[in-house]
Amino acid sequence: MTQHEDQLPFQSASPKPQRMEDTTLTRRNVMALAIPVMLAQAATASTGVVDTAVMGLHGTKVDLGAVGVAAVVMNFLYWAFGFLRMSTTGLTAQSNGASDLIEVNSVLQRALITGAALGVAIICLSPLLKLGVFQPFSASDAVKDLARDYWDARIWGAPAVLMGYGITGWLLGTGRTGQLLIFQIVMNGTNAGLDIWFVAGLDWGPAGIGAGTAISEWVALAFGLVIVRKGLKRGTGLFDRTKLVALFNANRDILIRTLALLFVFAWFVNSGAGLGTATLAGNEVLLQFVSVSAFVLDGFAFVAEKEIGEAYGARNRRRLIRAMRLTSEIALVCAIAMSALYFLTGGPIINAVVADAEARQIALQYLPYCAIIPVAGLACWQLDGFFLGATHGKALRNAAVFTTLAYVATDLILRQQFGNAGVWSAMLIMYGYRAASLGFYLPSLIRRVEQTPKTAAA
Repeated sequence: MTQHEDQLPFQSASPKPQRMEDTTLTRRNVMALAIPVMLAQAATASTGVVDTAVMGLHGTKVDLGAVGVAAVVMNFLYWAFGFLRMSTTGLTAQSNGASDLIEVNSVLQRALITGAALGVAIICLSPLLKLGVFQPFSASDAVKDLARDYWDARIWGAPAVLMGYGITGWLLGTGRTGQLLIFQIVMNGTNAGLDIWFVAGLDWGPAGIGAGTAISEWVALAFGLVIVRKGLKRGTGLFDRTKLVALFNANRDILIRTLALLFVFAWFVNSGAGLGTATLAGNEVLLQFVSVSAFVLDGFAFVAEKEIGEAYGARNRRRLIRAMRLTSEIALVCAIAMSALYFLTGGPIINAVVADAEARQIALQYLPYCAIIPVAGLACWQLDGFFLGATHGKALRNAAVFTTLAYVATDLILRQQFGNAGVWSAMLIMYGYRAASLGFYLPSLIRRVEQTPKTAAA
């Protein structure tokens, strides 16, 4: 726990809780908040890593490709609703900064109710969704059939996933990063154990991966509700029409942003699939490295979300600038270290977890492209955190749409000329598009902090 965690507003009877603008953010504060988030994010990323490793060791390249395709589809589906996590963090932090303690709890409760309703709707629509979601992929029929088995098993975790987004966002927004780490460890530890049992022990293949993930999501939700039980009290206006309309209007732009960026990764997977099953499988292995770097380095972006949200709630421009600078400085050092680690250890890891010779060769060949991504992607990940903390959805939406269009055009050109090297080159260039387009809006974000009323989070 961080030093101020035991004095969180919703845990205190004092009418004047500790205000974030009363303290000066330091590198030590940033690390105290970021390290548990980074470890939690690494645990989150380990879900895909474990899925890929278990399938790589106990399946064929067809099994591995099926898990890759199905995981992209499920991620696209779930992260279409990622606004539940993102808006919850920003709105919670802004309410905290404005000392609106009842609204801090109300934000969580609205997120849980919304997540449960959307999750049930996904299950009800699952048969219709499954008919079309795999059609755009260039993978073989054998790969798609196994991917559908994964879908059928994992879809039952939908309500738990979306309610979990609300819990995650609220823990981030209130600075309870240590508890967030425990929440993620429970989920991913359960997932790892079930994966091994269902695939290595029972030989259920991709369907076993999906079932293990779904069960772990429900286990984590039960644990998460215990963690946030204090936030389930004293909420008001949960079904207030004005607040719900404002919530969904704010989330609309974040939703468009998320869909656009998910389309980028779906396009990337499909580009590899069009070059053959071995390329699809090899790229899926490398995507786990990308996921780990994005998840881990997002720890600093998440801290920026919290700090910038509170700066907005308190109308504190100096704290906003300091949060941007300190989180980015430390994140850059970590990004360089992670890239170096991938260059040094990526090869042995791939050799250890991929049994199929063709898929392993592809992964080894294109590892250098993947190893550059921690540094290449850092700026856009940090900028995402800045704009999400300020709930500045318009900038996020416009930047993501531009990035997606520019990336698709770049991939079409480079893939035709350079094959899989072009696919990876276009991915690297995409991070530059994201950083440049978000950077264009950065001055307006800084100006807005002094124009934002303290009730903006309400």
